Amino acid sequence: MEKEFIAIFLAVRSLYAAYDKQCVVTHDDKTRYHLGSHEVRERDGYRTDFGGVEIKKNYVSVHLMPVYIYPDMLQTISGELKKRMQGKSCFNLTTQDTQLISELGDLIAIGIARYKEDGRL
Repeated sequence: MEKEFIAIFLAVRSLYAAYDKQCVVTHDDKTRYHLGSHEVRERDGYRTDFGGVEIKKNYVSVHLMPVYIYPDMLQTISGELKKRMQGKSCFNLTTQDTQLISELGDLIAIGIARYKEDGRL
């Protein structure tokens, strides 16, 4: 595991951990940290996922479900962050870019607010 990936993981993990009292920590180990809602869905017994960060083989993956649920959140992201988007709710990072990590922090905060507005948190 690359040192840089660990640094990216820890930086993004701290962004999510700031909301761990408002959410439920569903995974927390050396390579994976995820948050979900307090509510457990009746239909399948799972929590609504909020997002998290994972160290993969070739990148650090940042998942943020609010951008999938509320695609309008993506209208204001930078071109640099958009380039790192994989699928509809995931961003892959390979370098510790403080500007991109800060931008992800802003998106996480907006996502928390939107989940609260909709009663998901």
